[in-house]
Amino acid sequence: MTFSRIASRVAPVFAVCLLLSPVLFAAEDITGKWAGSFIITRDGQTDEQAVHMVATQKGTELTGTIGENAETQWPILNGKILTTKVEGKDVTKITLDVHVGGTPDGPLAHFSLSLANGHLKGDAKAEKDGQAMSAVVDMQRLK
Repeated sequence: MTFSRIASRVAPVFAVCLLLSPVLFAAEDITGKWAGSFIITRDGQTDEQAVHMVATQKGTELTGTIGENAETQWPILNGKILTTKVEGKDVTKITLDVHVGGTPDGPLAHFSLSLANGHLKGDAKAEKDGQAMSAVVDMQRLK
């Protein structure tokens, strides 16, 4: 087989790989330890607390734990990572749920975060027994 025949067979595969590479490598891996602030608004009152997350990313799935500190952690449920284009730039969006308190009877909090400048920023919302809670979240990767 001549070089030109080999090249003509390899070239289409190489072109597809180049086209897919932005999709495959666009998102930063979220795996690791993250910590920051969790500013809660409940019944018109605002309170700042800490938040700590240990995350493992496998493709678009996010697993791990999240909680008040490194010792108090609850399992991440339904963790998803999606990279989309916003104004021509790749934006990594993360959604996850957690039962506050770690038990199914605890309020289910839904997090909606975006990765921006090394921060996971967004909000969390939960409701239990007619009581609504919302929080502004800002976490950075721990080194």
